[in-house]
Amino acid sequence: MGTHQPQPQPQPQHQGTWVRSDLRRALQTCRTSFWSVGFFSFFINLLLLVPSIYMLQVYDRVLSSGSESTLLMLTLIAVFLFIVMGGLEWVRTQILIVTSARLDSLLGGRVFDAVFAQSLASGGRISSAQPLTDLLQIRQFLTGPGLFAFFDAPWFPVYLGMMFLFHPVFGAVGLISAFVLAGLAVWNEAATRKHLQEANRHAMESNQFTQRNLRNAEVIEAMGMLPRMRTRWQDKQTLLLELQTQASAKGGLIAALSKTYRLTVQSLILGLGAYLAIHREITPGLVIAGSILLGRALAPLDLMISTWRGFSQARAAYQRLDELLSAAPYREPPMPLPAPRGEILLESAVVQPPGASAPVLKGISLRIEPGTALGVIGASASGKSTLLRAILGLYPVSQGAIRLDGAETTQWDREALGNYIGYLPQDVELLDGSIGENIARFGTVDPDRVVAAARAAGIHDMILRLPEGYDTKILGHGNILSAGQQQRLGLARALFGDPKLVILDEPNSNLDQEGENALVAALAELKRKGCTVIVVTHRKSLLSQVDKIVLLAEGLVAVSGPRDQVLASLQNSTPRPAGGLRPVAAAPVHNPS
Repeated sequence: MGTHQPQPQPQPQHQGTWVRSDLRRALQTCRTSFWSVGFFSFFINLLLLVPSIYMLQVYDRVLSSGSESTLLMLTLIAVFLFIVMGGLEWVRTQILIVTSARLDSLLGGRVFDAVFAQSLASGGRISSAQPLTDLLQIRQFLTGPGLFAFFDAPWFPVYLGMMFLFHPVFGAVGLISAFVLAGLAVWNEAATRKHLQEANRHAMESNQFTQRNLRNAEVIEAMGMLPRMRTRWQDKQTLLLELQTQASAKGGLIAALSKTYRLTVQSLILGLGAYLAIHREITPGLVIAGSILLGRALAPLDLMISTWRGFSQARAAYQRLDELLSAAPYREPPMPLPAPRGEILLESAVVQPPGASAPVLKGISLRIEPGTALGVIGASASGKSTLLRAILGLYPVSQGAIRLDGAETTQWDREALGNYIGYLPQDVELLDGSIGENIARFGTVDPDRVVAAARAAGIHDMILRLPEGYDTKILGHGNILSAGQQQRLGLARALFGDPKLVILDEPNSNLDQEGENALVAALAELKRKGCTVIVVTHRKSLLSQVDKIVLLAEGLVAVSGPRDQVLASLQNSTPRPAGGLRPVAAAPVHNPS
């Protein structure tokens, strides 16, 4: 089913035409800001020549003339230009801060949706929020000092040219120094890139390992598995720290060499300038000005080396985000369709869940008329839950088709269709928020509709007994609620509004007798309203409420037909899949009304 994504919207794609990815397109949208930063960098780097010129004038003009008025005017002009430069630096920084915020507004929602799409496509095997951290990493790089080095580095030829004007030897020293620092930068990249990539990969794996353990904290604690899990985590952390240490050690050594070389050459050039001044080849002012100018020319290169790790991390984050957004491309919301009636049609549907090595559903054909209550039964691993997820559009169809009111599931807009769908999975997960918000699916909390759903699930009185009633805050796992209460709250969420299709997967697995009675009453009410209901269960109390039954065996329809007829046939025979027992009714399942 279609998923609505926020801007930026992709440009039309034409075969044979290269199209930018969403990430590149977002950066392209911000290109005006980067041009503005470059514009301000032009004037900032011009003003960075002021210290050299000021010292040149002081030593060559003021000291020789002894004019205090000249010194005062030069100082006032220099201070004014420094203030202007500081203002330009502040403006440049603010532009990048605003740009990073704009980038987040363009991509934040898109990345958030892509993370969920990735989790769905992997069947929940990939459930990491790392892409959101990657977006934060790029934002931090955009607002950090490392990016300024890339804007200032192109000015090196200008500074180098002025050093040649001072004296060819000064220019030669600057040129040699540039090659030395460039070589150190290349060495830094070659020495740390592999270790940083491996460290990032192990860091993500370690985080996912920890998240999985935390989700199973009770099992781990109950069976004394914590020390073994801690040992495994420590092994992963040891490898991670070893890789980070190796990268940091090499990067730190190269950064230290870079800084040492820059300070050394800046000092030695003073001695070189003094030698040239002694031989009357330059003025004393050029001695100081040359040293200052060399430092200014080498500063961006030195800064790039010292911030290379941040640049490498931002580059890796960019690559991961680019791959994610390319793998989960933006899709235009499909044209709105009328509210569904609840007719389900499976046409030789073959479904292979993400991560599975073979199809679980092997060509099922089935028709469920609107208003029909269908029970799905079968042995473990027969494909019952897969069938429900495929009908909901959560699992892709490899062959054949699954249609809702004649439209394939991909033609529906998920956000619009969701108002007409109720779904209760086997493992109920509640979300952070109040009970009322969970029931209302985090939309507008209409008290009348929320209470109506709670009453339908038989949980209204229980909610009122909580300290804050419907405003009670719960965590995602609903730690203040029992498993049965969570399941009934999940049922209320599924019944909220006016659903036309309700799908329940083992809805009574954690219910007591009171909860099961409420569930039976809810099914009867759904039938009365003409809602299409599909329920996976083996409980006779629930099967008594269905009109039809489908028996799955090894991913195939073994038996399908009216409830009483199927139950009677099962008492007299053992069904076999695919060519075994013939269905006692035609594959289409019709409403008896």
